[in-house]
Amino acid sequence: MLTRDYYFDLPEHLIAQVPSARRGEDRLLLLDRKSGRYEDHMMGDFPSLIAPGSVIVVNNSKVRKARVYGRAESGALVEFLFLSPNADHTWKCMAKKAKRQKAGKQYVFEDREGTPVRTGRIVRASDDGTRDIEFSEPIDESFFALVGHVPLPPYIRREDSFQDESRYQTVYAKMPGSVAAPTAGLHFTKELMVRARELGFPIYEVTLHVGAGTFLPVRTENIEDHHMHTEHFEISAEAAEALNKAKRDGRRILAVGTTSIRTLESAADEDGNIARLYGETDIFIRPGYRFRFVDDLLTNFHTPESTLLMLVSALAGKDLVFSAYRHAIEEEYRFFSYGDAMYIRG
Repeated sequence: MLTRDYYFDLPEHLIAQVPSARRGEDRLLLLDRKSGRYEDHMMGDFPSLIAPGSVIVVNNSKVRKARVYGRAESGALVEFLFLSPNADHTWKCMAKKAKRQKAGKQYVFEDREGTPVRTGRIVRASDDGTRDIEFSEPIDESFFALVGHVPLPPYIRREDSFQDESRYQTVYAKMPGSVAAPTAGLHFTKELMVRARELGFPIYEVTLHVGAGTFLPVRTENIEDHHMHTEHFEISAEAAEALNKAKRDGRRILAVGTTSIRTLESAADEDGNIARLYGETDIFIRPGYRFRFVDDLLTNFHTPESTLLMLVSALAGKDLVFSAYRHAIEEEYRFFSYGDAMYIRG
């Protein structure tokens, strides 16, 4: 399979730069795998479209304000994306103009008023472009609240705003750790979740902290040569027990977002039971993959040649997905993180 087989032309004006005026007022394309048909809906219709007997799984990871500027000794501001803490209490980061950010360089991290909050020093520079930063004092979530910015994806060509602090976060976000939102969940309102439960569709939470690799392009000509980034996931014992029972009872597993589907498929064993409750995953779901646990998917529209588009194609079939994408483009659906949604059912 070739990466270029997953390319499609997308008019730039269809790349959503801002969220919808109100959360949940997005369009929804229903893609039925059995009939091969698709229908235009609104997200408010979603509970009434869910396949009978489904249970819903969402990713409760919370987006950290992980984009942080450090002032170098030269006075220049350097942008860092804080990925995760290391075992030695340093932080792994990605840096803009990484080749200039060498081991030994020191930075002052300031709040919005310019008051210094912490001093950090690069102690390791890796070939993959990441940098390990050691701080004068330990940092926690309060550090990011003071100095951080919402890490909007690179195809949103504007600075983050106050609106993004709430809209680039799901209403059920709980566990800080992601550097990108699990964007299918951005369409959910609390009212929509209540309606789904009232219609008999229970909602269970899992956690997968989205890493920066979600935006990395596939640079290999052959898909099989691509190596996925690693992300941390967790499933509580209670959620695993409930989901395993639902599967045994023949209920359909509806994953909200590619992060939920990667979590569940990473934890499922050959018999289709969730066996692991936490761990690291670099699972690469692409056409030819045999799904062990998930049946249906609510997702956004993804970038050309991306691993996310390949995952969706593995579930619904590449030809059907590309047909639906052509329809979405013709009907001017909004694409990517702040865009509209697609429900793959059946």
